[in-house]
Amino acid sequence: MPAPFVPRPFEGLPGETDWVAMREIVPAATATVRFAEGKAPEGAPETVTIATVLPLAWPALHRDNGEILVGIQSGNASGDTSRDIAQAVELAVAAAPGTPVSALPVSTVETDRLQDLLDLEAPFEIEVHEGFDFWVADSELDAEGRESLERANESAIPTVKLVSAPSAYWCRIGERCYVRWVLPHDEETSTSALARLHAAGTSSLGDSGRLLGCFRSSGLLIPVWEVDPEAEPASHEAPVAAMKERLDAAAASTEPLTAAERGARAGLMNRQVTLR
Repeated sequence: MPAPFVPRPFEGLPGETDWVAMREIVPAATATVRFAEGKAPEGAPETVTIATVLPLAWPALHRDNGEILVGIQSGNASGDTSRDIAQAVELAVAAAPGTPVSALPVSTVETDRLQDLLDLEAPFEIEVHEGFDFWVADSELDAEGRESLERANESAIPTVKLVSAPSAYWCRIGERCYVRWVLPHDEETSTSALARLHAAGTSSLGDSGRLLGCFRSSGLLIPVWEVDPEAEPASHEAPVAAMKERLDAAAASTEPLTAAERGARAGLMNRQVTLR
C-alpha cells in the first residue's frame, strides 16, 4: 500500500524547521545525522551527511570512501517526504561504494521514516556553503565534471544563516535581498500570528524590512521580508530577534482575531505559495 500523505513530514525530528529550510530555501548546505541505536542498516557508517542537493539531482550517493550523502531537494516519490528520504538513506547504504541512487521507488506504509531511523536526541546543525564543492570531497574531477560543478556554483544564491532566530536566512537574489524564515508553529498559528502583527503595523523587519508574503511547505510557514540590499546580513540580527519576540507572543495569544486581523489574514493567505 502506498505511503499516506503526511502534511508535516519532519515533525518530531530535532531541527524540524531547518529540515524544511534545507528542503526549500537554502541552496547549498549539509548537516550530519546519526542512526538511533540498533536502527542502522547493515554495513552503514555511524553517520550520514544530509545535503540540499547532489549532482544530477540524485537522491543519494555512496561514496568510494564509504560516506553516505543524501540530497533532500531531489523531489518526492510519495506523499511522505520523511519516508522518501529514509528510503534514500537505506538504498545508499546498500549500494556499492562509488554508486549513486538515481531514483526512488514509491514509498509504502512498510518503509521506515526518518523518525524511525535517526537518533532523535542528536541536534540537527546546518552548515551553509558558498557553493557545491562538498560534492567532490577529495575526489578529482574530469573536465566535464569540473564544468558541471562550476555551473552549479555560479547558480548558488548567496545565503547566510542568521543566529538570532532558528531557521532564519538572509539571501541575495540578483540585486535584491531578503530574509526568509521557517516558523516553528503550524501553518494556521503562524498565519494568524503574522496577521495580528500586520494589522497592528508591526510586521516590518526593523525600519524598512517589508513583509512580502509567505511560502507554505511541509506544514510550516516561511514568511519573506525584503531588506536593504546595502546592509550586511549581520545587521538584521537585532530586527529578527525583536520580530521573534513579537511573533512568539502573537502565536501564544488565544484572543479571537479582530476584524482588522481577519482582513490582514485574508491578505496574507492570498499571497501564500505552496511549495511541493
